[in-house]
Amino acid sequence: MNEQTTLRQNAINWFEIPCEDFDRATVFYETLLGAPMQRVSTDTPMAFFSAEHAGTGGTLIKRPFQRPGRGGTMVYLNCDGDLDAVLARVPMAGGLVLMPKTPVPGGHGHFACLRDSEGNHIGLHSH
Repeated sequence: MNEQTTLRQNAINWFEIPCEDFDRATVFYETLLGAPMQRVSTDTPMAFFSAEHAGTGGTLIKRPFQRPGRGGTMVYLNCDGDLDAVLARVPMAGGLVLMPKTPVPGGHGHFACLRDSEGNHIGLHSH
């Protein structure tokens, strides 16, 4: 490894599962996992999966650009404080920023979404 290589504690630090019917999906996962989900009231319906503070978290979410199905689940890569720099590299790497840097409700850092060179939708997160 060279000096410029940075190892991250976790490669993935967030996930989202898109849904069409937010209430139905929330009840499904609460029933499936036997644990309540924390619903957040914003413009974007979200329900957080139960996770320890230092663990990998995730949410159910209803957004117009995310659809449930084979290509629906979004993985977020950990940017550890470098979200702006990573976003600046998206176009030169052959990707497209779909959602700019956006605060996560509740003070949980910032996120952004992109389309990679293969057409996959990938999320980025930073505290």
